[in-house]
Amino acid sequence: MRGGAGVGLTLMGQDANGVPLRRSKRGWMWNQFFLLEEYTGMDHQYVGKLHSDGDRGDGSIRYVLTGDGAGSLFIIDENSGDIHATKRLDREEKAYYTLRAKAVNRITNTSLEGESEFIIKIHDINDNEPKFTKDPYFTEVPEMSPLGTVVMQVTATDADDPTYGNSARVVYSILQGQPYFSVEPNTGVIKTALPNMDRETKENYVVVIQAKDMAGQMGGLSGTTTVSITLSDVNDNPPRFPKSLYEFKAPESTEPGSTVAVLRAMDADIGRNAEMNYRITSSDGPSMFDISTNRSTQDGVITLRKSLDFERKRSYTLRIQVENSNPDPRFLRYAATTDGATVKLIVEDVDEPPVFDRVGYVMEVKEDVAVGTIIGSVSATDPDSSRSPVRYSIDRRTDMDRVLNVHPGNGSVFMLRTLDREDIAWHNVSVIATEFNNPRLMSRVPVYVRVLDVNDNAPTFATYYETFVCENAKANQRIQTVSAADADEPIGGHRFFFSLAHEASVKANFTVRDNKGMCPSSCRTAVDTHLIVRVFYLVYCTAAMITICKSHRVIYI
Repeated sequence: MRGGAGVGLTLMGQDANGVPLRRSKRGWMWNQFFLLEEYTGMDHQYVGKLHSDGDRGDGSIRYVLTGDGAGSLFIIDENSGDIHATKRLDREEKAYYTLRAKAVNRITNTSLEGESEFIIKIHDINDNEPKFTKDPYFTEVPEMSPLGTVVMQVTATDADDPTYGNSARVVYSILQGQPYFSVEPNTGVIKTALPNMDRETKENYVVVIQAKDMAGQMGGLSGTTTVSITLSDVNDNPPRFPKSLYEFKAPESTEPGSTVAVLRAMDADIGRNAEMNYRITSSDGPSMFDISTNRSTQDGVITLRKSLDFERKRSYTLRIQVENSNPDPRFLRYAATTDGATVKLIVEDVDEPPVFDRVGYVMEVKEDVAVGTIIGSVSATDPDSSRSPVRYSIDRRTDMDRVLNVHPGNGSVFMLRTLDREDIAWHNVSVIATEFNNPRLMSRVPVYVRVLDVNDNAPTFATYYETFVCENAKANQRIQTVSAADADEPIGGHRFFFSLAHEASVKANFTVRDNKGMCPSSCRTAVDTHLIVRVFYLVYCTAAMITICKSHRVIYI
């Protein structure tokens, strides 16, 4: 390169391969130097030499260096033009430096030629090992996967120069995890190396992957990472009962709807794949039991639909089947998809209270029945096999007046007091049956006693009559209608006969006439539940009564 004074400035150094750079007539890339990074020598590292054609070695020329790191990282011998690096450089921090060089007259400080720019490029060495983007990795792969199933891809990076040599060329290998998994050397893709790995046999695997630069050659640097691989569950196992026969007990007093048995089938799978359904396939007690699945525990819960009776049937045998709720069609051919077990339920005897042969009793008795008369009977028996004798009694809270009683041994109901239908038409009491061997066990039954009517009441006038007669009343004129009532309730209705009392029939001034034919049919019809029938009659004046009428006397009938 020539300056204005015809003096040439030459930069002498080495190329990337360490070959000295020489200026030729046609020119060369003098403006780029290569400097080895991470220099560990004791002396300053030599970079290159700046030389002017006009330099005759008499010290009249001074060399000047400016630009990136000039004076600190890079220094120049102003007399010889030799350039050195003062510090160890790291290409990964800064890959190249741009500097400017010129030669000046030492005395006048004038430039002998124009300023020249050149680059110092830091030559890479393999000083960085590959580093994985994660450590550790976590992933899952379904169990029973075929050979070569992709699990995941790991990635390692190398900070060295990828354009120079193999310093940044990474290959992968597996250090731990064979023979279950493999890794592709160039991509870092991890695959299954064995088919049909079973989660129920081994669930978790730790794989160590190495990334090595220099294309894996000797002397390359390496880094490792850990990959935790879990086999995720698939529904490849059917449920199985641990036993073929289960035996449970339930007291006969168990209420319908109650749980009488709980059994559990085992499924090696987990989560949704372990959900199962139970059903009753056969039973010697039709419609006696139900079975359902407890979704929290996957237990089969047997519940009672009807009441148990030890005296009627002492045991039941059921056949239970279990199957997956969510079967996977891929594995149906490998094994039976259902399992079965037998359940035997033993009914335990419970000392039960006596049972009446009816839910209630209705008895009828005439109101004139004598005290002590038996009007009916109740009957209760002990349903247990012991057949304990039964003792009867009246619940006196339902018979405060002590009208009735019951024979303690045979249940005969008899009268303690006389009855009056017109006072109380029904007597409702409770009879208690107590087990003789266990008095705490008792039952009750209602007894309804209807009192039947007898004709024990004389008719009575409907009211107290006061009759006034006018002085101009005529003979055979009706002056009063009277009626009577009877508290009894004859089935056919009442028929009254009216007449003047004996003491009033002598020299009678009045007559009583039965109102036959004049009384409408409703006169002799029941008007309430007591069947009270009223028959109306007419009282008529005779000729002899006019004197009495004139005196305005009150007539009492």
